[in-house]
Amino acid sequence: MSDMSAARQIEPWQTAEIPGPKKALIISNPQIVSALIKRSRKPLLVVGHRAAEIKISEGLLVDYIIHLAEAANLPVASAPSIQSEFIKRGFAKVASMPLVDVANRLTDPSWMGLDGGGQYDLALFIGFKYYVSWLILSGLKHFSPTLKTVSLDMYYQPHASWSFPNISQDEWEKNLKVIVESLKVK
Repeated sequence: MSDMSAARQIEPWQTAEIPGPKKALIISNPQIVSALIKRSRKPLLVVGHRAAEIKISEGLLVDYIIHLAEAANLPVASAPSIQSEFIKRGFAKVASMPLVDVANRLTDPSWMGLDGGGQYDLALFIGFKYYVSWLILSGLKHFSPTLKTVSLDMYYQPHASWSFPNISQDEWEKNLKVIVESLKVK
């Protein structure tokens, strides 16, 4: 890969947006995500409505998310519009909460989490429209400085702590599978 194409991959997917000097670290190896989850004291998986729309080789993105949540024992905060998708698949460890509400609570130092067990130190985001994630992650970057954020979508999100570069859907799916498989290994 040339230096020019490498540089293009780490630019925001929406090129008119200017993220500022502090940008997300690139997830160059999907096992980085697995390591972040394993080291986290209290992680949270935040899922958007697109998880019920995006088709991947094994069905819908929501099916992958369930595998990820089960492999890592992650609580899930999902968009209210897709909570039923989790429940009809037999996954009950999901709370229905709008993204803006999740973001506000993640910036609140007194919020004790979905289970009442304390603040989250890692929040993983997947299944949102690009511009929505951009705004939410920007707010978290500025108003919740101790929270690490990971964008698991296939477009570079510079406001996250960690993000995939802009990648193809095939490469994205391969990376997602590696994350789940490496979490299954104890």
